[in-house]
Amino acid sequence: MKKTYEVLTSLLERTMALQTALVLFEWDNETLAPEDAGSYTNRVIGVLSEEYYRIITGDEMGKAIEACEKEEGLSDVEQAIVKGAREAREDLICVPSEEYRENAQLVADAVRVWTKAKKSEDFDSFAPTLEKVISFKKKFASYRKKDDQKLYDVMLNEHEKDFNSELLDEFFSQLKEGIVPLLKEIKENGKEIDNSFLVGGYPVEKQKEMAEFLAEYVGFDFHKGVLSESAHPFTTNLHNHDVRITTSYHDKMDSSMFSVIHEAGHGLYELGIRDDITQTPVGQGTSMGVHESQSRFFENIIGRKEAFWEPIYGKLVELYPDKLKKIPLEQFVEAINKVEPSFIRTEADELTYSLHIMIRYEIEKMIVEEDIDLEKLPELWADKYEEYLGVRPENPTEGILQDIHWSQGMFGYFPSYALGNAFGAQLYYHMQKEMDFDELLRTERIDVIRNYLKENVHQFGKMKTSREILKDVTGEDFNPEYFIRYLKEKYSKLYELS
Repeated sequence: MKKTYEVLTSLLERTMALQTALVLFEWDNETLAPEDAGSYTNRVIGVLSEEYYRIITGDEMGKAIEACEKEEGLSDVEQAIVKGAREAREDLICVPSEEYRENAQLVADAVRVWTKAKKSEDFDSFAPTLEKVISFKKKFASYRKKDDQKLYDVMLNEHEKDFNSELLDEFFSQLKEGIVPLLKEIKENGKEIDNSFLVGGYPVEKQKEMAEFLAEYVGFDFHKGVLSESAHPFTTNLHNHDVRITTSYHDKMDSSMFSVIHEAGHGLYELGIRDDITQTPVGQGTSMGVHESQSRFFENIIGRKEAFWEPIYGKLVELYPDKLKKIPLEQFVEAINKVEPSFIRTEADELTYSLHIMIRYEIEKMIVEEDIDLEKLPELWADKYEEYLGVRPENPTEGILQDIHWSQGMFGYFPSYALGNAFGAQLYYHMQKEMDFDELLRTERIDVIRNYLKENVHQFGKMKTSREILKDVTGEDFNPEYFIRYLKEKYSKLYELS
């Protein structure tokens, strides 16, 4: 009768309800909440977090997990859920309850402090809060670390279980060896691509209309999803029937356009998770690397292809006739793929994007492992941008304050973006063997591509790790050479390199 399993699922339902409430507060906090609500809402978040902690770490949960681990006859899904519950409990039981609640309230407040600091270009006003966030992250990592494990590796494990800093050092070294010479060759090539027409004269209302069109076109289901606006685009989900994405609108039209496709990719992943595992410990994307592989797959591998725009470019011209009626499709596609080293990660071209991630990875390791003076971060950031990309931020907003992640305590997350690029490229080369990728896009059959990803990646949630997914789909382990090959083939053609 699986009575012990029923006890466990009853407890997990309560934790999932609390998580759902916390996710709603997070969504509201970054989209609609009034400025003065902060300290009051934070207390509610603290209470909900404390109750979640109490159930996960309680004796009743511990006994239910142990009983289920001994029980025979559980299905693969049920065993995965039991394992997920065990991992969630182990992550929390080592953390004192009062510290867990205090950190939850701090992070909720830190996002607001960061938002104000970014608007006013004032890192100093954010630094004390950031220091507190970092202190909690290090403390929690020290509670969770095993033997001689590095603190930063503990943080990486929260987002990508199959990778540590040793593997990432090798990965980024390979990317650097592949990207930097290619970037140099493009600069020396001399071919100029005009993308000036993408800036200015794009009314926000028209951008919103295009955003909704593109999200729906790639498959985002507005019966189960919402598109809103926030300072930093993001995706969150309550379950596979309520997934929420945001974007922001700028004078640079393609910035918001591709952020929508990117977040829709995240959303499609969560919408594609099976009904029998949603709202369970395994009912979300397996890792942030795989999540980013899906968002950047739709944004770049699909969204920046000429074949993707062939059937819908006319829609774009109809929305912006004054800007685009004299711009042929070929020129538009070149413009949205232009290589142009810049300050802002979310606006970076596909080639230099991983260099932005490399910088964050190196700085995160210094913050966590070397106790770097936070006052030096803006200058350190600017120095690395000058070294890697040849540009130097003039203020903290286009530098150290541009990302929301550290205010949320998400150290160890950034490498997932680069891993996602590489995962996506490996999937792409395999998929090309099984389907006529470009022809599907030209004939508006993106659903075939989407359903393939749902069947082979999305539906499993956390029941498979990132490397298990790659092995099962492509037949081989993680191989970053596919991403380097993808970049060389794409940009050699675009820039007519020999």
